[in-house]
Amino acid sequence: MTDGRARLEGPHRPRRSGSRLVERSAVLAYRTAAAVIGRLPAAPARFVIGLGAQLSYLAWPAKRRGSNANFGHVLGLPPDHPRVRRLALTAYREYARYLVELMQLPRLPASEASRLLPTVDVDAVEPIWRESRGGLIFAVGHVGNNEAVAAGIASRGWPISVVADDSAFPELYEDFRRMRATWGIRLIPWRNLREIYGVLRRREMLGLLVDWGYREDGVPVRLLGSWTTLPSGPATLAAKTGSRILPIVIRRTGEWRFHAEYTGVIEATSTAPAEVRRVPLASADSRGAAIAAAPHQWYSFKSIWPATAEEQAALERRATEMDRAAESNAAADVSGAAEANGVADPATPAGAEARTP
Repeated sequence: MTDGRARLEGPHRPRRSGSRLVERSAVLAYRTAAAVIGRLPAAPARFVIGLGAQLSYLAWPAKRRGSNANFGHVLGLPPDHPRVRRLALTAYREYARYLVELMQLPRLPASEASRLLPTVDVDAVEPIWRESRGGLIFAVGHVGNNEAVAAGIASRGWPISVVADDSAFPELYEDFRRMRATWGIRLIPWRNLREIYGVLRRREMLGLLVDWGYREDGVPVRLLGSWTTLPSGPATLAAKTGSRILPIVIRRTGEWRFHAEYTGVIEATSTAPAEVRRVPLASADSRGAAIAAAPHQWYSFKSIWPATAEEQAALERRATEMDRAAESNAAADVSGAAEANGVADPATPAGAEARTP
């Protein structure tokens, strides 16, 4: 959204021939697995789904390349290094654990929902939300289990909505929407801007994933030592609705237990390019630290960084240009304010007469 257009970055998938057959097969497979896994003990369910997830990594070249590239960046190793492959396999097994929890969540007793997060983690967020002029945007990634945490928040009776992808598997999206509704979580299609803005203008909570994958039109930032982009959508939404942004990291600490932490509240004051760049920069370090601290719990399997050194260099140049433009605009603002108040411009040569209003 660096060009100021009213849109929200989300998943980008080209429609391919035969994709409808793939969609139906995936929906049938998930529903069948959920019906079985939802009634099994957790340990054997995790083993079965984990084995299937790891086999998909081995059998799906595109996903394997993206995963290896991501975990290679995390470890500082080439994508084909054995340690990178081992970490990727571990992350796929951990992703399977998340899937099992997702399948079993509808059958979890309602009394358990409020214990999915330690009380202090959630309650510490309440004053941040209550004191916001608008709503509260949770900027989250594919780490831990966002579903369980959202259920824990909703169990307090707080209004929370989550932006989700309804384009890849529409039937599954409807299944998930109905399931989440039973926990008090509202699901919103990522292209429904009217409702997304409505949530924030009603001063409610909104969950946004920020690691959909690398997009060249995002805001250039350094993440774990390499150039990539983060979406500008959260900054624009926050600025236009007076909402606060809370980058939040969720880690698994045990069986159905999670810990949520954040580094600080981010305020977006305007939709000016300098501000739209500042907000992703403010969250990039904490996002990178969270991934590095528990890379096996990170299940974003699309490439997060550009593939070539040329793309990295182009992002660095664009970041430099944006920073220079921001500095120039700031200097112009200072000069204009000085003139308006009858104060000499700091850039005026010594002895020159200061202009007055």
